[in-house]
Order: sequence, then structure tokens, then C-alpha cells
Amino acid sequence: MKRLALLAIALSFAPTAHADIIHKIQSSIQLTVDGAASQASRIGSTLSTSGNNVTLGTAPTLGSLTPGSAVGYTPGDWSVTTAGDAFSYSESFIEGDATPSVTTVTSGVTPTLPMLGNTTTSSGGVAGTLAGTIASDSAMTLTAGGAGTTAIGQIVTELTVK
Repeated sequence: MKRLALLAIALSFAPTAHADIIHKIQSSIQLTVDGAASQASRIGSTLSTSGNNVTLGTAPTLGSLTPGSAVGYTPGDWSVTTAGDAFSYSESFIEGDATPSVTTVTSGVTPTLPMLGNTTTSSGGVAGTLAGTIASDSAMTLTAGGAGTTAIGQIVTELTVK
């Protein structure tokens, strides 16, 4: 009995171990659906003429630009200056875009997109069955959606002993 008492007294004077333990669990799911986009740039009308051994009678002309209509074009009138000699004449016209009507956005949707000389359009994603869950036991489930969707899930477990 004395031995047991001496052992208990000896253990009570022994230094105690002390440690800080930190355990963190962070989990997240990010689900995204791409939005539709369109970028349109108007191109201008251009007219160019060139030639040799030709006489220009009436110069080609561009019409006037009015809202909602294109410029329009009237070709030139020309004749050969020296008959029997070589000649060349070139006339080029690119019809620019008409002045577009105003594009409206209603409830985040544009009912009609402008179609201009330089247009790039991307369709939006389709959520479909896109989903993600993380259970209390850290079991993760990600379900693919339609085109243009992304599902990212992550669980980070950190254990620090000081």
C-alpha cells in the first residue's frame, strides 16, 4: 500500500504534457452556368475606283446614311480615253451596316441580337441536372449539367499540432 502511495505521489510531481490540437474542415461547391454573349461591330461603307486610259464621266457616289437604312451606291460612268490602247478600270463598293435600332434588355434577356458586319455570338449554358451536395460525413456528389456548365467541389482537412 505504501508503494502505491509513493508511486501516486511520484507521478503527481511528474511534468504534464500540453499540446494544442486544431482540426479544421472546410468544404465548398461552386456551380456555374455560362451566360450568353454577343458582340457586334458595325462596318462602314467603302468605295474605291482606279484605272488607266479611262475618262470618268460621272463619279460613283454613296447615298446618305439615315437611321434604319444602309448607305446605298450609284456606280460611275466612264469611257476609254484612247481607243485601241490598253485600259483598265476597277470600281469596288462594300455596303456598310445600316444604323441598327436600339438593343433592349428586359429581365436580363435580349429578345433580339443585332447582326452587323462583324458579329460574334456565344450561346449560354444549360443548367439541366447541374447539382452538388456535401454530406455531413464529407461525402461529395457532383452532377454534370448541360453544355456550358461547370461543377467544382473541394474538401480541405487541416490538422495542426503545436
